[in-house]
Amino acid sequence: MLDFLRAIGESVGGWLYVIAGGLAFAEAAIMIGVVLPGETALLVAGFAAHEGIISLVPMIIVAIVCAIAGDSVGYEVGRAIGPRLQGSRLGRFVGESRWRSGEEFLNRHGGKAVLLGRGTALLRALVPGLAGMARMPYLRTFLPWNAVGGILWGSACVLLGYIFAASLHQVAQYLAWGPLPIVLLVVAVVVWREVRKRRRERPAPTTAEPTEDATGR
Repeated sequence: MLDFLRAIGESVGGWLYVIAGGLAFAEAAIMIGVVLPGETALLVAGFAAHEGIISLVPMIIVAIVCAIAGDSVGYEVGRAIGPRLQGSRLGRFVGESRWRSGEEFLNRHGGKAVLLGRGTALLRALVPGLAGMARMPYLRTFLPWNAVGGILWGSACVLLGYIFAASLHQVAQYLAWGPLPIVLLVVAVVVWREVRKRRRERPAPTTAEPTEDATGR
């Protein structure tokens, strides 16, 4: 797994900023999150940052800016062409039940839905557009919740990938010597069972019969 993830990062190099940031942006802007969550790309980017392929702080900044910008574009798209978007081929692909779930979530939580929706890929892709369709006030309500969610989600995904990489390296070090105690334990059990078996199979010592003395007693 380490080699596979490292190969992904090395194959694109600095383009990983663009790829990961672009997917984080497109997730809500064009609802790509319905089929491909942007957090996956940010996790890989965090891993690449740990391996020194890209830098951690710039990647976090790119993730945050793209997440906030993507939701803002999704809001404007929903505000401008929301009903037509629902009736389009993309809207039918999303499905009526998903649109309904997103609308119920937005109605239940209001502005907080923009922040809370970050935790689910489907809602992350739909809530900004639905907020625009509902004419949620942008500057007073949508943008503040969007900014908080983008900061938390973007930085958390990249840092999680970074920590995951460090954990993988630590686990790999332990795995190099980890099986040794298990092998020693297995050997000890086998030896103990063999010794116990031999002791059970060993014939019991026979006692000599008493001999008569010269008097016949």
